[in-house]
Amino acid sequence: MRIILVTGPGGSGRTTVAAATALAAARAGRRVLLVSAEADAVLGEGADGVPGPALLRPDPAADFRREFLALQSRSAAALDLLGAVPFEDAELTELPGSTQFALLRALRTAAAGDHDLVVADLPPLPEAVALLALPEQLRRYLRRILPPERQAARALRPMLAQLAGVPMPAQWLYGTAARWEAELAAVQAVVDAPSTSVRVVAEPGPAADDALRTARLGLALHGRTVDRVVANRLLPADSPDPWLAGLAAQQRTHLESLRAAYGSVHEVPHLGRAPRGPEDLALLAPGEDTDAPDPGLVPAPRAAIEDPAEPGGVFTWRLPVPGAAKRDISLVRRGDELLLGVGPFRRVLPLAPVLRRCTVSGAALVDGFLRIRFTPDPGLWPKDAVPSERTP
Repeated sequence: MRIILVTGPGGSGRTTVAAATALAAARAGRRVLLVSAEADAVLGEGADGVPGPALLRPDPAADFRREFLALQSRSAAALDLLGAVPFEDAELTELPGSTQFALLRALRTAAAGDHDLVVADLPPLPEAVALLALPEQLRRYLRRILPPERQAARALRPMLAQLAGVPMPAQWLYGTAARWEAELAAVQAVVDAPSTSVRVVAEPGPAADDALRTARLGLALHGRTVDRVVANRLLPADSPDPWLAGLAAQQRTHLESLRAAYGSVHEVPHLGRAPRGPEDLALLAPGEDTDAPDPGLVPAPRAAIEDPAEPGGVFTWRLPVPGAAKRDISLVRRGDELLLGVGPFRRVLPLAPVLRRCTVSGAALVDGFLRIRFTPDPGLWPKDAVPSERTP
């Protein structure tokens, strides 16, 4: 199953492009699921006899109520012990952040289906970058707050509860944490799968240039693969109207900036009206084989660890940070983790086993890569070990 996550700057038409992508793939005979809360208006009523994608609409309010009531039910004994009055469905209103969790659950549900292609309409950049990083971040928080080694002791708590005659609050706490960990791991597996990619939609212009430059950093930092860049709402270049021709020329200038950054860009015309219905969407499909990665796109650089040239030498961890300046980067080692900040984005990276036995001896920004140098610590390496023979 292929999963395409469509995002772009606010107002770039990402929902329209997501719907056009899903419709084109469905018409080509693929089983397609479109995950979107806003695509109904773009899809219209459809055309009789024309295949179209199935639609999954995330419902944050219903999702929040369902999850909250389930948690309340599982922890009923502990809440009774505290004298808490349970909530009823009718009095619950969703909290900020419910939309993101509902969308992540929808992605997990979609990935469990039998479709050939899932197209997901994500929030604007950089909210989409934060959304895709959320499962990894929350799993780290859970491990820090409720370490697995402490959770292992929860098997004793039912016996202690029987002896004491009262429920043990920690029992449901660790049980809930284990369920959350399993759910987050499932979502992260979907987001990190090699068959999952990000599709970027932009209307060429100064604001889009700035937004994409920043978002490109975030996508690279979190290892997201961009499979296609779509330049949306392009004006005709041969208009006799001087005002329209000037706007089109400005768009073309920024279009060349996109090509310089990504190598290949798919052009989608401006229809002169708000797209609606299958016939309009058929005019907006971003290229042939619309669900396939763009073969002309410059592959995103990947992180890699370079072994030392000789035993006892320095390891180098190369992390892609395209377009970053030195002032944008912060770097701190904390135990077996590296806390890396690039512009507005942050990520905590676990160190590979071979790097945990080293000290950070320097870093440099070279050709779009942050090159971090690690020197083997003699106190942590066995005397007969050869650092260049990396442990798995």
